Amino acid sequence: ILELYVQPGASRTGFDGMHGDRLKVKLQARAVDGAANEALVEFLAEHYRVPKRNVRIAAGLKSRLKRVVIDS
Repeated sequence: ILELYVQPGASRTGFDGMHGDRLKVKLQARAVDGAANEALVEFLAEHYRVPKRNVRIAAGLKSRLKRVVIDS
């Protein structure tokens, strides 16, 4: 389970340190029509080497503060 702060519309996608007690993730995708959430799932699946179906946004679908569950 990851507690994340997500910044959509960044110049690049990747981890960017901490934001308070949450891991900060920058995404190139904009927060339009779920594009940022989809990009977040793809990024985390690739980073942790799991299928996209194993990455689920459990809380914060419409917020920058997200709780993501990754099943191995």
